[in-house]
Amino acid sequence: MGSPLSPIIANIYMEHFEQKALNSFPYTPEEWRRFVDDIFSKWSHGKEKLDQFLNHINSLFDHTKFTIEIETVNQLPFLDILLTKKEGKLGFQVFRKKTHTEGYLHANSHRHPKQKIGIITTLTTRAVIISNLDHLNFELNHLHKVFE
Repeated sequence: MGSPLSPIIANIYMEHFEQKALNSFPYTPEEWRRFVDDIFSKWSHGKEKLDQFLNHINSLFDHTKFTIEIETVNQLPFLDILLTKKEGKLGFQVFRKKTHTEGYLHANSHRHPKQKIGIITTLTTRAVIISNLDHLNFELNHLHKVFE
């Protein structure tokens, strides 16, 4: 599994990295939120400066490289959330990559019933926590179909 210190060391490294990256470039993001090594950022200095910033942060250390994903059609996936910009507000719903297979434990598999119930409970809780009311019924119906 790895050392229990790994997340702490990774976080210390990323804090050092982001301080160096943000303090050594003339333009900074309006917003910068990080979860481990995934960063959500709001950039208002134009595409050219954004490309320069990406090149800058990728040049700081040889072993740390970032990619960028820009919103398209007012949507941006971040972690397992799909952020949607609509009428000046953000909407949230569960996001699945195109490669997601919906592969969960089969109901007849030789697993303890609590494991099977745990999967359903976890995915349902995730839907309730992440999804706006606009998307919650869609997500719960999706889960119902998957587990039928």
